Amino acid sequence: MCCSLAVNAQSMTDVERSFLVKHLIDTKNYLHNAVDELSETQLNFKASPERWSIKECIEHIANTEILVAQKNTELIKQPSNPEKRSEVKNTDAQVINILLDRSSKRKAPEILKPGKYTTAEAALLAYDQQRDKTIEYCKTTRDDLRDHLAPHVFLGMMDAYQWYLLVGAHQKRHTLQIEEVKAEENFPKK
Repeated sequence: MCCSLAVNAQSMTDVERSFLVKHLIDTKNYLHNAVDELSETQLNFKASPERWSIKECIEHIANTEILVAQKNTELIKQPSNPEKRSEVKNTDAQVINILLDRSSKRKAPEILKPGKYTTAEAALLAYDQQRDKTIEYCKTTRDDLRDHLAPHVFLGMMDAYQWYLLVGAHQKRHTLQIEEVKAEENFPKK
C-alpha cells in the first residue's frame, strides 16, 4: 500500500510530506467519488437497523476529522517528547493498513457517533473545511511532527505525523464501508 517509513525518524522529510499530503488528498477524493450524486434515499438507506447509513458514515468521518485535528493542534502546542519514540510500535504503513482492515470492527466512542448534522451535505461541508485546513497545514508546517507523541486507544503510542496518516486511513476505512452499503442487494437505484 505505502512505503515503509522508519519509525525512528526525527522530523518530517520532504518524502514524508509529499506522501502525507497525497494521502490526505487522495482519500478526500475517494470519499467524494463515493458519495457524489447520491439521492437522499440512498444517503439514508440502512441495510439493517444496527448498521450505519451512508449519511451516518459521512457524519462519523466529519466528527473524527475535526476531533483529530483539534487533538493534533493541542499535541503540537505541547513540548516535544521524543523520549517516547521507543513506545511507537507501528510503522507508518502499519498505521494505515491496520485502519484499512475492515475485518476488525470497533464501536465508535459517543463523541464520534453520528447525530450532529441534519444533512449529509452539512457533514460533508464540515469535513471538507477541516480536511482542507489539514492539507494546507501539512503542506507548509515546519513543526516537528515526529517528536510530538500521544497514545491512541488501539494503536498505542503514535507521533503527530502518524495521527495525520490515521485520519486519512480512517476516512478511507469508512469510505470502504460506504462502498459496502452501495453494494447491498436492496440499495435504492435512486
